[in-house]
Amino acid sequence: MSLNLLKLCVGATGIDDLREWVSRRAMAAIALGQEPHSIHTTRMTPKRRDELLEGGSLYWVINGQIRARQTLLDIANHTDNQGIQRCDLILGPQVIDTVPVPRKPFQGWRYLKPEDAPRDLDFGDGGDDMPDDLRAELAELGLL
Repeated sequence: MSLNLLKLCVGATGIDDLREWVSRRAMAAIALGQEPHSIHTTRMTPKRRDELLEGGSLYWVINGQIRARQTLLDIANHTDNQGIQRCDLILGPQVIDTVPVPRKPFQGWRYLKPEDAPRDLDFGDGGDDMPDDLRAELAELGLL
């Protein structure tokens, strides 16, 4: 069974903002002839790497709620230009909406067991362009 990571999405105002950031990164990678994934750099390396790479995702906390996830493709270590060890979380290009789940602030990342991870939201036809706040409200009401 795969394991997931949970991380605060600092600076994003909503899922659309995160999607825009991921899209910009993917386009820049494509322009350089690279794969269209995004990379999130963190200080600490997860010890449970193999479990995470068996189909795990990085779940994003946005404005106090788990709201989206990206598939974890790889985890790579490197040394930055100041000689500090860093960990790159290589993420798939798709940002997947999840059922909003409240989460208090924390530092770094946390492991998230599959049974504790919120389910993906399925909007069917036409729901992709629904505003973030409306999606969240409908999900909280149990209508999505």
